[in-house]
Amino acid sequence: MSIGLIGKKLGMAQIFGENGIMIPVTVIQAGPCFVVQKKTQETDGYGALQVGFDEIKKASRVNKPQTGHFKRANVAPMSRLREFRMDAEELEAYDAGSEVPIDIFAAGDYMDVTGISIGKGFQGVMKRHNFAGAPGGHGTHEFFRHGGSIGQNTTPGRTLRGKKMPGQMGSKRVTVQSLRVVEVRGDTNIIMVRGAVPGPRNSYLVLKKAVKKT
Repeated sequence: MSIGLIGKKLGMAQIFGENGIMIPVTVIQAGPCFVVQKKTQETDGYGALQVGFDEIKKASRVNKPQTGHFKRANVAPMSRLREFRMDAEELEAYDAGSEVPIDIFAAGDYMDVTGISIGKGFQGVMKRHNFAGAPGGHGTHEFFRHGGSIGQNTTPGRTLRGKKMPGQMGSKRVTVQSLRVVEVRGDTNIIMVRGAVPGPRNSYLVLKKAVKKT
């Protein structure tokens, strides 16, 4: 349990390392992020920080309850809020209204990135589940990209739950773990991580310390 950041995916690029090897990186706008609410064990039953990102420019897009919530923390209304569970000792380092520094990540660190994957619409079993498809010869016709049988006979007489079938693909919450931080630019709140992260350009991401790697 530790503090994290909310960011926006700007796209992919490539940079060259010290040994001249090209490194594919994802560029993330990771801030400025502000603490909107501080939750403690005494008041809320658990310890957490509510962090906001991406200031809302038009005041008309914020209703009165939300306006009061942000005003209490003395921060501008934010379009994205996210809670990060933290221990009581870690909570002492932050106050409502303070900015979460981007230097909680440094080059060489590893992070877990969570986002909503790109939606691909309704897809068949070959694209969605990597099925091989039906044989193309020996008299086969009108049956090439089908999934085949989906059930049994009288017993159990139904299609079992979880059967791989055509359906909606993508547009789901996905976490990519243990991505290495290549560069952190504190003056522009830019973080570059090696490899790809979920979602299209300008989609929102949650950045946290890697749970499997230090």
